[in-house]
Amino acid sequence: MAKHIPSIKRVFITVIPFGIIVCAGCAPKIRDPLPDVPRVVLWAWEEPEDLRWIDPHEVGVAFFAGSLRIDDDGAVFRPRLQPLRVPGGTSMIAVVRVVGMSTRAPLDRTAAAIADAARLPRVRAIQIDFDALASQRHFYAELVKAVRAKLPPSMPLLITALVSWCIGDRWLDRLAVDEAVPMYFRMGSEQGLRGIPLREPLCQNSVGISTDELRKVQLRHRLFLFHPRPWTSESLRAALSEVQRW
Repeated sequence: MAKHIPSIKRVFITVIPFGIIVCAGCAPKIRDPLPDVPRVVLWAWEEPEDLRWIDPHEVGVAFFAGSLRIDDDGAVFRPRLQPLRVPGGTSMIAVVRVVGMSTRAPLDRTAAAIADAARLPRVRAIQIDFDALASQRHFYAELVKAVRAKLPPSMPLLITALVSWCIGDRWLDRLAVDEAVPMYFRMGSEQGLRGIPLREPLCQNSVGISTDELRKVQLRHRLFLFHPRPWTSESLRAALSEVQRW
């Protein structure tokens, strides 16, 4: 990576001991489903992104692959429309944003629309982004199960997770996923949950934070970083510098 960007390895050496101390007694980590993916992953959302400046040995990319709108009339997939440029060898995670949920939607075709993202170039894993309401959990669990069945056995399946799901709400046990990434930004009514140990094993490997809400959290092995504007080397440098001060 460019010299002006802080060493990612140094950042994690600095902060991980703090996370271990405050999280004593938490559930053990599950096996890392992404052993070859760097410990910092940038979410590249629905903006034109030119990330050719990243070092693919130190930074991975979880890119918005499209949105899936589910309602009583079925499921409609809208693919990414904005360009994304990355250097060769970048570890890529395809993120599918789910909007809405209906038990009337055809489960098989809905799952296929998500699983198809695994066919995109260089994709190492699939991540589903959906804040399921309590009334939507059963169908969501069935959808995830159907997606898992359509993916290659070696393809990791991840989800984003509300922090409350990782603290004491054990419904994640029903999901056929390899990892859940707790989202420590745009928390709304969950603001008071910051600092509470995460007890769900699926939530032990990674954490998601945003560059415009860099408040201290319990860091994990892997850091997913969101930026509300297109990424630059300067915005990544500033975020890593802030994390390093923790």
